[in-house]
Amino acid sequence: MAESMKGLHRTHRCTEVSHGNIGQTVTVMGWVQKRRNLGSLIFIDLRDRSGLLQIVFDEPKVGKEGFAKAETLRSEFVVAVTGTIEKRSAAVNEHLKTGDIEVIASDIRILSESETPPFPIEENSQTKDDLRLRYRYLDLRRPDIQRNLMMKSKVAMLLRSFMAQEGFLEIETPILTKSTPEGARDYLVPSRVHPGTFYALPQSPQLFKQLLMCSGYDRYFQIARCFRDEDLRADRQPEFTQADMELSFVDVDDVIDVNERLLQYVFKEAAGVEISLPIQRMTWQEAMDRFGSDKPDTRFGMELVNVSETVAGCGFGVFTGALEQGGSVRGINAKGQGSMPRKKIDKLVEFAKGYGAKGLAYLAVNEDGSYKSSFAKFMTEEQLQALAQRMQGEPGDLLLFAADKNKVVWDVLGALRLELARQLELIDKNQYHFLWITEFPLLEWSEEENRFMAMHHPFTMPMEEDWDKIDTDPGAVRAKAYDIVLNGTELGGGSVRIHQDDIQEKMLEVLGFTKESAYEQFGFLLNAFKYGVPPHAGLAYGLDRMIMLMMHCDSIRDVIAFPKVKDASCLMTDAPNVVDEKQLEELALSVEALQEKEQ
Repeated sequence: MAESMKGLHRTHRCTEVSHGNIGQTVTVMGWVQKRRNLGSLIFIDLRDRSGLLQIVFDEPKVGKEGFAKAETLRSEFVVAVTGTIEKRSAAVNEHLKTGDIEVIASDIRILSESETPPFPIEENSQTKDDLRLRYRYLDLRRPDIQRNLMMKSKVAMLLRSFMAQEGFLEIETPILTKSTPEGARDYLVPSRVHPGTFYALPQSPQLFKQLLMCSGYDRYFQIARCFRDEDLRADRQPEFTQADMELSFVDVDDVIDVNERLLQYVFKEAAGVEISLPIQRMTWQEAMDRFGSDKPDTRFGMELVNVSETVAGCGFGVFTGALEQGGSVRGINAKGQGSMPRKKIDKLVEFAKGYGAKGLAYLAVNEDGSYKSSFAKFMTEEQLQALAQRMQGEPGDLLLFAADKNKVVWDVLGALRLELARQLELIDKNQYHFLWITEFPLLEWSEEENRFMAMHHPFTMPMEEDWDKIDTDPGAVRAKAYDIVLNGTELGGGSVRIHQDDIQEKMLEVLGFTKESAYEQFGFLLNAFKYGVPPHAGLAYGLDRMIMLMMHCDSIRDVIAFPKVKDASCLMTDAPNVVDEKQLEELALSVEALQEKEQ
């Protein structure tokens, strides 16, 4: 039966006691990790968010009643123990922070009993995700998950401290706002007061933070909740947290400067990671050409090589056909993998097809300098030799090639490069490689929409020297946009914003907006720009993603207290779910049952 806390006060968390507390009387509280009954002595490992502490129950010291209570303890019982800190009588446990001490109990209260948990509360759990997330309140007791969330709290406080020192004001922006196009799908919230109309949950505070710059607040910061109704993957969730900022009277270098110092401060104080400044910069074009990705992992080599000129006019139709269609032929060199079995190469071909490739050509350089290739019969010995030399192929190397439109080639080889690095264990997970990617294209062509779309958003400033191409070659216009990349993952991104009326109107026109439709969607922003808007720029970090990388987690779910699964549902609360008919009536909504399509 549970006992009360009356008269009890916790003096320390479990690992807040140490060798220096020997001889002191303390009261600690937490969960029973495990119990060992040796007959005359009972040992328990007591756990709280700080870690483990060994408690010893000796009947002469704790009394018969206390010893009897200790005999009833099971995993996850919540207890309060008063006792004296002593040096361990048995062997020291060097793996525990409190491994050289123990508490000799003089009193115990059982504050709460527990049923047997559906899975062990332990680090690096092998329990299936679905079960862990269904009982997330238990999963959150695991020390590794608790460390992640404590790190997230620490980073948030460090961010606030740094931003305050730099003159930023923390200002909240609305959660219930207006739906706008040109992004991921919105989560919509029906209005009861205005039947038939909807709020949208913000995908980011973008428009409001620009309005704050119009309002003269100069430097804004917010740890903001954001919502996007998009397909999930390891580093995405439907609701997530951004560390968001906007600055007035700045250009690209100013934003990068403050953010480099921010990253240096946060990673040093939170994780002990030293970041050397300045952080390397690379243009979008260089990143795509060298790594096939605008968020390249630079912890290893295996860079892409453009061999289009080398294979031009060769007899291999796959190569020449791609070049005739305006595409390219590029390759990567898997050093020392020339003897890779054909079955493994075939698996790489299938992997490449998943990224849009029609196939994958290969050339293995044998130890004797001869070649084994999927296209050898179409090329002369001299052409094969020239190709191998262009790829810096040495005996024992495996050269892999993709030929198609540039985007397909980049996608295929960029993904293949990462896959090979995983298979060959080329990545040092203890390294932190930061990289700025700059000069993104302003626009990208959408086959689905049959029009240009903003690569970032419609308020991104073009590079002044490219603006004259906006009518003749819109795809060639570069943006004053920048992403900060860590170990092949986008950590944050931002841009200088458009603050001139004529450029903003032209940008919206290129994106397919009439003047009327532009004002219908963004009128509050465009009207604000008529009243004196300063040059401004900003950046936002995915805070959850930052912690995921800092803590070497494989999934963003491990740094979010109550995450969703792939279909955006919560297994613990069973959300989303149906609501009462009365609620729907109040919102002037009706729900139609979806009929199964007839087979």
